[in-house]
Amino acid sequence: MLFSHVTSTCYSWPTRYLSGCTAKVRFGLVKPLREEESESAVKSDPKPVRKTLAETSALSISSLSKPLNSKPFTPTSSVQQWRLEHPLLSLSLLLSHIMPLSSLRSLKSVLRTNRSLMPSSTYSRLFHLSSIRAPLSLHQSSLGSKFLLRKMMLCDSFFNFPLLPYSTFSTSLIRINQREPTHNFVLNCMKQAESRPVRSVRPVVSRRKVHTDLLSESDHEESPQRSGNSMMSTRKREDELQERLVLLSAKLLKAGIQHFSYKPGQYDHILCPQCLGGLTKEKSLSLNIDTEGRSAVWKCFRAKCGWSGYVQPYASEVFAGTQALKVHAKVEKQKHPRKITEQEIELQPLCNELLEYFKSRGISAETLRRNRVFQRPTISGPAIAFTYQRNGTLVSCKYRQTPKTFWQEANTEKIFYGLDDIANERDIIIVEGEIDKLSIEEAGFKNCVSVPDGAPASVSNKDIPAEDQDTKYQYLWNCKEYLKSASRIILATDADAPGQALAEELARRLGKERCWRVKWPMKNDEEVFKDANEVLFYSGKEALREVIENAEMYPIRGLFTFNDFFREIDKFYDGNVIDLGISTGWEGLDKFYKVMPGELTVVSGVPNSGKSEWIDALMVNLNRSIGWKFVLCSMENMVRDHARKLLEKQLGKPFFDLGYGENMQRMSKQELVEGKKWLNDSFYLIRCEDDVLPSVQWVLQRAKAAVMRYGVRGLVIDPYNELDHQRPSNQTETEYVSQILTQIKRFAQHHSCHVWFVAHPRQLQNWNGSAPSLYDISGSAHFINKCDNGIVIHRNHDPKLGPIDGVTVHVRKVRNKVIGRIGECQLTYNRVTGEYSDYHE
Repeated sequence: MLFSHVTSTCYSWPTRYLSGCTAKVRFGLVKPLREEESESAVKSDPKPVRKTLAETSALSISSLSKPLNSKPFTPTSSVQQWRLEHPLLSLSLLLSHIMPLSSLRSLKSVLRTNRSLMPSSTYSRLFHLSSIRAPLSLHQSSLGSKFLLRKMMLCDSFFNFPLLPYSTFSTSLIRINQREPTHNFVLNCMKQAESRPVRSVRPVVSRRKVHTDLLSESDHEESPQRSGNSMMSTRKREDELQERLVLLSAKLLKAGIQHFSYKPGQYDHILCPQCLGGLTKEKSLSLNIDTEGRSAVWKCFRAKCGWSGYVQPYASEVFAGTQALKVHAKVEKQKHPRKITEQEIELQPLCNELLEYFKSRGISAETLRRNRVFQRPTISGPAIAFTYQRNGTLVSCKYRQTPKTFWQEANTEKIFYGLDDIANERDIIIVEGEIDKLSIEEAGFKNCVSVPDGAPASVSNKDIPAEDQDTKYQYLWNCKEYLKSASRIILATDADAPGQALAEELARRLGKERCWRVKWPMKNDEEVFKDANEVLFYSGKEALREVIENAEMYPIRGLFTFNDFFREIDKFYDGNVIDLGISTGWEGLDKFYKVMPGELTVVSGVPNSGKSEWIDALMVNLNRSIGWKFVLCSMENMVRDHARKLLEKQLGKPFFDLGYGENMQRMSKQELVEGKKWLNDSFYLIRCEDDVLPSVQWVLQRAKAAVMRYGVRGLVIDPYNELDHQRPSNQTETEYVSQILTQIKRFAQHHSCHVWFVAHPRQLQNWNGSAPSLYDISGSAHFINKCDNGIVIHRNHDPKLGPIDGVTVHVRKVRNKVIGRIGECQLTYNRVTGEYSDYHE
């Protein structure tokens, strides 16, 4: 058997490990020849002396150090010249030269075999030329022979220097690696084209057969400068790869994935750091490191775990979970989109039938030609082909067949349809479909694009993902250079719910401050036009042009014009009862104070002045008059006592007939039953069942739930000092009070709910029995500054100043002059039933 050496792109060792050798060493294939061909070849080419594999494999290491008919290989020898003279022995001797001496003993078995290595026509046989740690193996088949380099050479300590690939394989070699990812790397896979030995062969690998193109030696000669640049480029790529691998290894260690090697490749049977293999300590984690070191993906295949994720060398976080893997795979696919041409996808000019279809929809042949709309033959007839172009180059293609059936070219880049039409445009129109884009052009606007995908079902409640994770709207990021210069973007998406959701998602990413939206006109008394093509079809070009020109600014939450409130202003002008303030139930007090939804009233007064009693009586009156419901956060009152007070005011009878009842007939059992139902339907309680005091935020959360669930219109917080008021050490009490009052007012306005907030005055020095002011409230002057209404309740305790049961309501502040003014009102208090009534002299 005659062997001829061929050069090919495989694995190489950096030249610094070859003790002065300057050429890369490549390993080739061999092909068995007939004996007569061997003799003929030897006579015609006396240069090298070739031996059969059987003869060669019987040689020992010592004989390899002195090759037949040639001087031995030394570090100063020319590798290229020595390899040409000894094509078979070059691999063996090179290994023996660069390997440490301690490994030479194990190398003897690599080259010694007594088995025949003739190819088998029935099946391929893999001959391992040594033990399990052998660096090489020889694969024989009817196509020829190939050396396989075991993967452990890349990640094992077999050599005392790193082994790195310096180029890629062909498709067939990659397919072999994928089939056996954990075993061998193919060094070369080709067949010698003729028996005559050649110096240089460029392999060309196809699916059906393996062959080579013969080149002369001069075809591969390179200038010293070009060769030097190539070596520098190779070294740079190797350094960049090594840097990425170091970063990946650090991130994998941080994620808890420990392995003896982090070189590119597939690794199985790793202990999962999440589940630790369960009770059996099963090594169920698989790890794959990209060949270019750009990512590492892992997954635990243990049924009860399933932990998965990936990392990237320059990303700041670890992405975990199955969804993260899907997003990663999708993004990686988008980084390398497929290139297509019109000839490859078999595009044809539109037939007359499709031209007539577009004409019926109002689209002219000239518009179709300018936008390069074609057709593509399918089994069920021609499909409309919308070509997606960038700078005049085909990027993707979307197809439509009637009835509405859509599909796109797979694995192509996502961009806008009509992207070239918005280059350097200040005004841009975005629509939801290709036909809508053509319709807008018919109306006179060429600066229009269509999204490539459909609209979402609803607006996402999540934050906008990072650019490389926003896969659903990747076309926006792929076209961001075209959108950067736009100062006005008109969103003309469909009028249905998904179309409006798409407009919101686009506006979130493009910036609402530069977005406008169209208002589709009414189609009839019940519905509006769905999209641009419907307007063009039913109303014509001028109507569609008017719709685009009358686009409105996109609403921004928190930013309004007065036009947004004109309806409310008209309603207020017409004198709605609630808008003018709700009666308190006391005619004398209504002159100074009425209840307005959405406002905050602060109520104060000295202890035992009747603040809580007055608020309870006010709530009973409002419930009687307009049916308001209330939620009560009254921490000072036990629930049963508070229920008694409300029932007495509602029924006008005492709960008991002893003591304070003054022998009045108490409420009956039947009245109690009816009263309890009234309580349950009209009032709701906020109670903190824990030992700690509730905060204002905690109370407002429960109040919001009561508004949404029960439709309450009033909130009572009684009193302020029964709440938790922990605050940061760098925040003053004044700042804290201002903050919580702002939160309460915002709650009242957002939920159209009136809030009564009870706050006690600070301890008064030398108090003479007169009513305190709002500035005497303990804590801060913001109680009067922030509130809409300020009331002080004061009860007379001096018979010389008037009736003992007399109560004065001091209205100290009214922000809205429509509902009242500053003043005082006298009320009479019924001590038995807790009712208040107007005072009459």
